[in-house]
Amino acid sequence: MLYKILMEIPLLCKKICLYFFLALGLPIGGYAQVLQPGFDKAEFTEILAINARFSESPEMARYIPNPEHSRLLYKSGEVGLVNHWQLWLMDERVAVICTRGSTREGESWLANLFAAQIPAKGVLHIEKDFEFEYTLAEHPRAAVHAGYVFSSAFLLRDVLPKIDSCYRSGIRDFVLSGHSQGGGITYIMSAYLLQLQKAGKLPADMRIKVYTSASPKPGNLYFAYDYEHSVGEGWSQHVVNTEDWVPQSPFTVQTISDLPDVNPVPALRATLKKQSFFKRLFFNSLYKKMTNPSQKAVDRYQKYLGKFTGKQIKKYYPDFVIPDFVNSNEYVRTGKQVVLYPDSSYFEQFDYSRDKTKIMLHHSTVAYYYLLKHNYGK
Repeated sequence: MLYKILMEIPLLCKKICLYFFLALGLPIGGYAQVLQPGFDKAEFTEILAINARFSESPEMARYIPNPEHSRLLYKSGEVGLVNHWQLWLMDERVAVICTRGSTREGESWLANLFAAQIPAKGVLHIEKDFEFEYTLAEHPRAAVHAGYVFSSAFLLRDVLPKIDSCYRSGIRDFVLSGHSQGGGITYIMSAYLLQLQKAGKLPADMRIKVYTSASPKPGNLYFAYDYEHSVGEGWSQHVVNTEDWVPQSPFTVQTISDLPDVNPVPALRATLKKQSFFKRLFFNSLYKKMTNPSQKAVDRYQKYLGKFTGKQIKKYYPDFVIPDFVNSNEYVRTGKQVVLYPDSSYFEQFDYSRDKTKIMLHHSTVAYYYLLKHNYGK
């Protein structure tokens, strides 16, 4: 491919070569877009193999074949909360940005546990010389996972220059991917890039496709609506094993305040005001019994998964300013769901009763690879 050569030479020379080939009317393969919307089993198999290379232990990764059509271009250092990403080139024309999931370090798990919600548009004050201004959605009530925004802030500082380099080399197709925590962070980074593209700060002809697997939920319903509208039909896939507990996290609590402004509750309360004293007393008591527990749960989550966890992060980043949280803990699944449904053969291979300490048995890339190969599409 021509752009393989172009990637090795300075920008000025690239331009000279580009004009030369255009003058001759020769095709420049690097500028052809090949990604298509929708779930592609072969495409995801390749991406899962990439993720397994640095998201699994060597003992587990050996059960998944090496990527057949991709080569590693770049490995980042560890940044943020032990976050790491890699850049691969698939089929010599698709840039694949893969984000690693949680590691065994407690610092890494702080990104998961910092699960209070913050507005999808705002500023994180991380260090004295590092403020992360972000827009992840246009909806004013969209809210997102604070820990994944924190991690994304560090990763994006490294990712954006590499995207620019790829684009200058002729690459127009980009896949963002991650397994587990890596998928949760991938949602945030993808939303950030999509909003940059909307604002004209990334090229309009740059195509973004997202594959997340085994991912926690990244935000509330308003964020999901906005994200799915921005990414477009078929351009964000979330692959999930029905036996995996991680995609059901963080715990979600829905309250009356999570409803749209136009809902039946205000009208109902107005009607109650017209009732007799004892009826009002009874129904108001009933209303509080139904709504107070969920709001108290939100308050507790913000206390422990917000302020308390934020203080633990400050041990690593003393100048970090814990942000104001959204008064909500409603989390929903995001993107097109691709369900991997186990059968009896799967449970013979992945038998939890053999070792009940393996709480990540159904969460590993190995389990996902098995289901993808043996169960998907049946």
